[in-house]
Amino acid sequence: MTAGKHGYRNGLVDPNAGRISREIFVNEEIYREELERLFARAWLFVGHESQIPKPGDFFVSGMGEESVILCRDRAGKVHVFLNSCRHRGMKVCRYDEGSTPVFTCPYHGWSYGTDGKLVGVPYFREAYHEKLDKSQWGLVEVPQLCVYKGTVWASWDPSAPPFLEYLGDFVRYLDLTLDGWDGSEGGTEILGGIQKWLIPCNWKFPAENFCGDSYHNISHRSVDLVGIGPSGSGRRDLQERLMARRLHVAFYDRGHQTGVYLFPNDRPMPPSYQHSPVVSEYFAHCEEERRKKRGEWARVIGSPGEIFPNTALHPRQPRTIAVWHPRGPHQTEVWRWYMVDSAAPPEVKDFLRDYYIRYSGPAGMTEQDDMENWNYAHAASRGTIARRYPYSYEQGLGFETERYEWQGLHIPGTVMDITEAKSSEHNLRNLYRRWAEFMEAESWDELATWRVARAAE
Repeated sequence: MTAGKHGYRNGLVDPNAGRISREIFVNEEIYREELERLFARAWLFVGHESQIPKPGDFFVSGMGEESVILCRDRAGKVHVFLNSCRHRGMKVCRYDEGSTPVFTCPYHGWSYGTDGKLVGVPYFREAYHEKLDKSQWGLVEVPQLCVYKGTVWASWDPSAPPFLEYLGDFVRYLDLTLDGWDGSEGGTEILGGIQKWLIPCNWKFPAENFCGDSYHNISHRSVDLVGIGPSGSGRRDLQERLMARRLHVAFYDRGHQTGVYLFPNDRPMPPSYQHSPVVSEYFAHCEEERRKKRGEWARVIGSPGEIFPNTALHPRQPRTIAVWHPRGPHQTEVWRWYMVDSAAPPEVKDFLRDYYIRYSGPAGMTEQDDMENWNYAHAASRGTIARRYPYSYEQGLGFETERYEWQGLHIPGTVMDITEAKSSEHNLRNLYRRWAEFMEAESWDELATWRVARAAE
């Protein structure tokens, strides 16, 4: 596809110079191209298996601007369907979640089983003369779906690489969110429901923030001063900052990135949650178990990250997965899932629920800071004059490390050590590098560059 002169064009994104045009945030034609070239081809987060534990259970989610149904059929198989009747397009499910034997369109009454098959057509004998081939008119199902450690991911593109190949070695960083705090495989579950809210900015503002915007020298100062951390005193990650190496990690060929704390190999993790003996003892036990199970990798603690294009990870407390759903170029709908260890005692889950409410979401102190920044930045970038001037993403240019190692532990990915530098836009540049590749590539043959490199070895 050749973009028109008013849509995407080469040069709007220049990661090598650290300059990004404001057009990619505010241009309506570019946004429409994004829906086709990014959201119709990439892997997207849909939900968690714990939201549909029994046959017939469903959860209505989203992929780009599309409403989709995550459900479990009568045989227990997980599906993701387009939430749109094949007859006239009406949503066949208008509830957020629940359980049902069939999805019935409220417009003309076509009904579908939880396996997506068309099972009921009013006046099938009289109006259709029994000629309609029901087998051809089931719900549209995503061509690719992956359930990984309880999380459900899907892609509309049958030619996209399998999900684990799409992740590459970044899967180790996703595991920091999905595994139990004690290192147990996939030992997490969704805590309660999910939060949803609208913010008046382009989806890329929050996406880049979670890639590793460490330049928060002002934004969260008030939160830190009031001691919003899980122990109710001091900065939320002060001890980690004092002890660990702070790293930004990017995967150039995949577009994923994250921050991590790398702790020294001769010192224990700092104690946390000291104002609650039950919670403190639980996490102390988890730290001990994780060191046994993970060895040297237990020294790595996750920080905010982003799976390209729009799924944010927050592996530390509050432990969350967020999706930045595009709702036009000037609006984003945020969905946030909160996670806890499945094996945690009720006192720990209750404690974390209270902390999550204080910290995250539209009522959380930290999230309010972020939203105000994104809202004003987006509004101030829409003007005719403002759009002539690019943003600067120049922090740390040229200081990346391809093979980073500290005290015997190699960190996968391209690394920027920001322990002394305090901040870098290395990860943010990587987001837009990959974004531009998706906007320019005609197929996955061009996007899956790692396959070419692997074949040449």
